[in-house]
Amino acid sequence: MEPGENLTGSSSGFTRRKFIYNVSAAVGAGVVLSSPLFAQAADFIKTDESYTVKQIMDLFIKDVPGGVKPNTVDTLKAGSPDTKVTGIVTTMFANIAVIRNAIDLGANFIIAHEPTFYNHEDNTDWLQNDAVYRYKVNLLKQHNIAVWRNHDYIHSLVPDGVTTGVLAKLDWQKYADQGIPNIITLPKTTLKGLIAHTKTKLNIEKVRYIGDPAQKCSRVLLLPGAAGGTRQIEAIDKYKPDVLMVGELSEWETAEYVRDALAKGDNLSLIVLGHIASEEPGSEFMLNWLKEKVPGIKATHVPSGNSLRFM
Repeated sequence: MEPGENLTGSSSGFTRRKFIYNVSAAVGAGVVLSSPLFAQAADFIKTDESYTVKQIMDLFIKDVPGGVKPNTVDTLKAGSPDTKVTGIVTTMFANIAVIRNAIDLGANFIIAHEPTFYNHEDNTDWLQNDAVYRYKVNLLKQHNIAVWRNHDYIHSLVPDGVTTGVLAKLDWQKYADQGIPNIITLPKTTLKGLIAHTKTKLNIEKVRYIGDPAQKCSRVLLLPGAAGGTRQIEAIDKYKPDVLMVGELSEWETAEYVRDALAKGDNLSLIVLGHIASEEPGSEFMLNWLKEKVPGIKATHVPSGNSLRFM
């Protein structure tokens, strides 16, 4: 989730379109796509079909309400749309380590969720003489690897593909609200217990939080990615969660709001998962979509990993 998206990932405003939809679709998609049996079955289906990069992009976009977006960051960042696909890697970031993994796997198409060249629109004018940028570009060219960013489209699925993936990874599909799956009502637990569950399921070493570890909590508002302080704070006021769980935030915005809310006496805590950890399951959702739609092409999820370490 980026600034400008609503709870369902749309870039058309916080309360507009797709905000209310059928949870059976959200739950069903999470269950089916995360099923090991489903993934294994896809592996055994063989077809003689071949696909170009553009054909796979178009196939995914067909599943998105409204189809092609006139203004989107979801463009090819490297390679040709006419490249015949030999293998696909899904990931959060097409970083150099992921590119090298793709090379080892014989994959020439990387579908990433976030930017490849260090800014939201992947503008590279300012990087032309940068050694890191040149190395990365040359590595992609040398191995004829195409990179497509799938951010706006996957968030525009109904239900949102990233949210569906996160709910499946956390085993929270059955607790998701029927109208707004980002709202989860869990059996009573403590903030400490909620953090422990989340760290285990999302494979997170440490999280940042605000609140009393012993706080009783049940109602969680899940905002993967970086929705921005205004939307995070507006969502707290509107949906009154016990816990706001986000990917990332500005410490001088949402964190200070939550701290003041606690001082006021509100039953509110905050968990900061990290942007990558909070949206990585969306790339696993993408992997399972590929296994269903283009089973004849080998697809692999390669986690980009946390860019930051803890000491």
